[in-house]
Order: sequence, then C-alpha cells, then structure tokens
Amino acid sequence: MLKQLSINNYALINSLAIDFSEGLSIITGETGAGKSILLGALGLVLGNRADLSSLKDTSQKCVVEAKISITDYNLQDFFEEVDLDYEAETIIRREILPSGKSRAFVNDTPVVLSVLNQLRTRLIDVHSQHQTMQLSDATFQFSILDALADNSKRIASYKRGYQQYNQLKKELLRLEEEQQNANQQYDYNLHLFKELEEAKIQADEQEDLETTLEKLNNIEEIKLNLSEALEISINEEIGIQNLLNTLENRLSKIANFSKEYQEISERVISVKIEVDDIVAELETANENVDFNPNEAEQINDRLQLLYNLQKKHYVSSNKELLVVFEEFSMKLAQVESAEDIINQKKKETQEVAVKLDKVADLISKARISAIPKLTKELQTLLTDLGMGNARFSIKIKPSKSYFLNGKDELEFLFSANKGGNFGELKKVASGGELSRIMLSVKKVLSENTQLPTIIFDEIDTGVSGEVSNKIAAIMQQMSNNMQVIAITHLPQIAAKGNNHYKVYKKEINGTTTTNLKQLTKEERVVEIAEMLSGKNISDSAITHAKELLN
Repeated sequence: MLKQLSINNYALINSLAIDFSEGLSIITGETGAGKSILLGALGLVLGNRADLSSLKDTSQKCVVEAKISITDYNLQDFFEEVDLDYEAETIIRREILPSGKSRAFVNDTPVVLSVLNQLRTRLIDVHSQHQTMQLSDATFQFSILDALADNSKRIASYKRGYQQYNQLKKELLRLEEEQQNANQQYDYNLHLFKELEEAKIQADEQEDLETTLEKLNNIEEIKLNLSEALEISINEEIGIQNLLNTLENRLSKIANFSKEYQEISERVISVKIEVDDIVAELETANENVDFNPNEAEQINDRLQLLYNLQKKHYVSSNKELLVVFEEFSMKLAQVESAEDIINQKKKETQEVAVKLDKVADLISKARISAIPKLTKELQTLLTDLGMGNARFSIKIKPSKSYFLNGKDELEFLFSANKGGNFGELKKVASGGELSRIMLSVKKVLSENTQLPTIIFDEIDTGVSGEVSNKIAAIMQQMSNNMQVIAITHLPQIAAKGNNHYKVYKKEINGTTTTNLKQLTKEERVVEIAEMLSGKNISDSAITHAKELLN
C-alpha cells in the first residue's frame, strides 16, 4: 500500500508531500492541472527512464520518494534474492542530478532500474486506457482464470517441475550432440588408440634405447679404450695392480713401527681393493662389447616409431604419449557407454514429464471448472456497467507442448452485442468497453488474489449517469481488499472516496506550480459541486454534492 509520496523539483512541482490511506482515494482536478505529472513522478520512482527535462530547476537535483507498506505482499524472498534489506515499510527513492545522471535507492541501498521494474509489478498497478490492451495478452488472460481456479500452488509446483524438465532436456540434447560428434570421430580415434596400444609404449624406454644405440654406434672406440684401460691396469711391469701390490708390500713391512704408517698402509689396501673391483668390471665390460648390426637396426626402428608417434600427436616424450593413449581410451569408453548414459537421461526426463503432466492436468481441470464462474461474474458486472449483452466464450484447448504455466492453450473471445459473433477482445471491443471489462477483471481478481495498490487513471472516460455510479460502487468494493486510487472527472465517483485529493495549479511570482492537497469535508462539497456545475457553483449543485457524499 502506498503510504506517502514526496516530490521535489519535478516538472511543475517545487515541493510536495502527501500521505495516502487504505480504502478508496480520489484525485480530482481540472484538465491540465498536473494529474499526469503525479503519475509521471510515481512512474519515475518505480523505474521509468529519467529525463533531464523533468527537472523544474535544472541547477538542483530532482528527488521523488515513495513509502510503501509491503507486509501483505510476501516479498521477503525477493528482497533476499536481490540482496536488499527487507523493511515492512519500504522507502524507494529516485534522484535525477543536474548532470542528467540518475540514481535509485531501496531502503537507502543503491539499486539498478531492473530491480525497480521488478518491484513495480508487485507494488503498484497504474491502470490507464492504453493498458486495456493487456486484456488481449494470453498470459494475463490465464492469470485471471487461474486466480478463480485457485491454481497458484499448482502452478508453482508445475514451474519447479518445468524448470527441472527443461534442464534435463538441455542435458539430454547436449549428450546426444556430444555422442553424434564422438561417433563421427570414433573410428579414427579407435585407429589411433590401437596404433598406440600395439606400440606397447613404456615411460622410460626411449632414454634407454637412445643410450644403447649410442653405445652401438661407437663400439670400436669403446672397445679400443676398454682394452687400453685393462692394459694400464694389469700389465705385469707397469700395470696399476702390480704397482699397488708392490706399494702394499713395502708399507706392510713398516706398518708395525708407528700408527701413522699403519694408517697409510690401510688406505693403500683400500685403494687396491677398489682398483681390483674396477679391473674386474673393465674385464666384464670388455668381454661384453660386441657389435650386433641387427640389434642396432631394431633399436633404430623402435626409436623411429616412437619419434613418429610423438610427432603425430604433437608431444615430445613417451610419458606424454601415454597421456594421449589414456585420453583416447576415455573417449572411446565414453562413446561406448554414451548410449547407456543417454538412455538413463531419457528415463529421468520421462519420469519428470509424467509428474509434470499430472500437475498440468490438475491445472487444466481447475481452469475448466472455473470458466463458468468467471464468465458469470464478468457478465454480471458488465451488465451493471451498461453492457447487458456482453458475452464471453472461454475455452481451454489441451496441447502437447509444455508452457510456463501448464499445457493449455486459451481461447478468450468476446461479443458485445446480442446475436453478434465472438472475436478477440482487441478486435471487437471499443475503448470504453475495454475499460469496463478491465475494471470488471480487476474486481474479480481483487476478490481472488492479493493485488498491489491499483491506480485507475480516468477509467471512467466516456461514461456517465448510472454506469458511473456502478463504476464507483465496484471501486468501493475493491477497496475493501486493497488500496484503490482513482483519478476521475466524474462527481459520482469522486463522492465515493474515503479520501479526496485535489490537484491544482498556482502562480507565484510569475511561475506556475502544481500542488496536491487532501480536502476537508467542506472542501469536498465545494469540489464536487464545482465538478457538477463548473466554476459558478449554484445552491442546487451544493445540495446535490452533499447528497452524493451522503
């Protein structure tokens, strides 16, 4: 419920602050007094685009602020979702700076306009004549029917399932596309996999083979140097072994004479043991040196195979080739198991679809049951509004497709004249008829769902007499369940308000400003009398105004 609206430096308004109450509030004023300015300011605070031309004084900033009670609107989850502090009385503020920059705040927290636009539909419904086109929108038509069918919980359940179903369908489509792509590559990947598998690659094999091949390619030099090394080691006259034997004998003869000689002798013995071991290994190495052309060729062929595979797969080692081999193994396994995964995903999707169909069927049945009630209520209300021959033809058509609100297609047709053909609302109803239909729809909705504050902007245009009384009565009934604000030129409607506000212009020092004030009981009598007879108020107009107010 809109509790307070304050406007500063906007259009023709210097400064204005007004409190609103529950029930039916009326706003009147002469044509051009500034009623559209009030709606423009309200639209600005609810997310409409800002315009620098809106500033009355371009050197000062424009500020529009609305205090709205949101206790009954169940908006806690929404506030949490957009990371805003929830307050039972929420304050929305919009500022336009002289630079043209616009800022918006909810409970003093900066917000983007998209958040305000999401809030506006939950807080205030400004209804003007051009918005009657909404009646032809299938989503809006469904919302009317679903309100009478009490479908809110069913549709909430359906939407959760619908979201899950769509997610599963996306996953299934992705899996099928991946399988299709994988199948196209399967034969080639299998060839590459088998090629690597047959190669029986080992991680450290290449390094060992390269070392062995290096030895084989230098076999003559290796043989020559091993032979010379042995000659140096074992020659009877000058060999290292014989010289060490002689050294050992000499030192052993004096080792007992001092600790120093003993230690030197032991070190020589240690060196001799090491040299003997080296000589033994040299003899073995020399005996094993044997050039085998076939072995060199085999090693060379093996290395060439490894080099070719590495080049083919853009790697530089056997370890990387093994990683490639494992990747091919996984790709092949995925293709081979993809059918099972896809079948499982199809099963999950089908299970959700079955549950979704059951909820959609409940929604559809509830809608079908609600159609007679909706048709009767609308036709009764329209009869009171001077459209006694108005008829609706509302039909539910089951569809195989899943929509956001069920599996139904809706045919919502209208005929304004007796014996006339049914047709789409926008094609067969006039502007005045659409306004009265929308009022009737809002009346029905107000009794079956929690509507936000509604502002009727001259919905009574083109009507008079008894019909205007009926419009006023409908607004009064609606105000029992919600806050209703009506901008009107009709005294019959103005007299039915719980509160009455007047928009007027005032000239100060050659500057025209728009103002809004709440009328006292006496001022209401004068205002309504003026609406009845013009500026020259007659006694009969005063009497008539008092009768209307009573």
